[in-house]
Amino acid sequence: MRITLSLIVVMVLWGSAFACSKLAVGAVPHEVAGFLRFGIGTLALLVLGIPRLAPADAVRAGGLGLIGVFGYNALFFLGLSLAPAADGSVIVPMTAPLLTVAVTALLGRIRLARTHVLGLITAIVGGVLFFLGIPAAGSSRLLGDLAFVGAAVCWAGYTILGAPMLSRLPAFTVTVCATAAGTVALGILAAPALTTVPWSDLSAGFWLNTLYLGVLPTALAYSLYYRAVHAAGPATASSAMFLVPVFGLACAWLLLGETIGPLQAVGATLLLLGAWFATAATRTRPAMITEQPSAQRS
Repeated sequence: MRITLSLIVVMVLWGSAFACSKLAVGAVPHEVAGFLRFGIGTLALLVLGIPRLAPADAVRAGGLGLIGVFGYNALFFLGLSLAPAADGSVIVPMTAPLLTVAVTALLGRIRLARTHVLGLITAIVGGVLFFLGIPAAGSSRLLGDLAFVGAAVCWAGYTILGAPMLSRLPAFTVTVCATAAGTVALGILAAPALTTVPWSDLSAGFWLNTLYLGVLPTALAYSLYYRAVHAAGPATASSAMFLVPVFGLACAWLLLGETIGPLQAVGATLLLLGAWFATAATRTRPAMITEQPSAQRS
């Protein structure tokens, strides 16, 4: 029950992060927005504790950060600069768990039942319809949505590759090291754009929004998510992301006035149903899907 509640909190925070990050991208270049969010997030994590890792483990955690923090957010904020936050709130949280389940199945860590295969097929059809529903004049929107897909690939890799480390190390330690490494890379990416920002013109609302993004959807949510990966496994933790579109679309509508088209809505519904069925056994029928204990993952 505690893990379930933690995951719900994480998904609420991540759902809100799409619209709030879009607001940030509207004020500064997307590279800078990503760096500021995770710079604040890293500082918040370091206030809670300084991680101590053996050099080899620190390198591995840093590698995770390059995938799940740098790779994910470089593509995520690029996508926000080109496409609506509403698109990202559907594409990222639906694609990531599907990829996680598919890859863990290919690696032999889980055994897919017919329900899961049906879910994967349904989600693929939904994804195709979602992309077909992009307005004809939205070439930049298409590129942004493809960037969101790339971000989902990074997140799936972050989730799967992080599981073996979490069988040996505390979730907080891994999270801090990964976030710090990813933030450094984001800073290098943002460096050329930092001099173009009119810092004195940025409003108090911008800084409050950025502070919120750094502390809650980043520092707190990343820590809670990796605790769930440690306790329940990557497929189970990632499956909770089907909740994100609900909160993400609501926030995009309330804060930005964004909506998705009719065909995209149909595609989003099929993506949601597909993700639900593709990951259902990890939540409800353990006998139908065999996942190795975390200590055995490699």
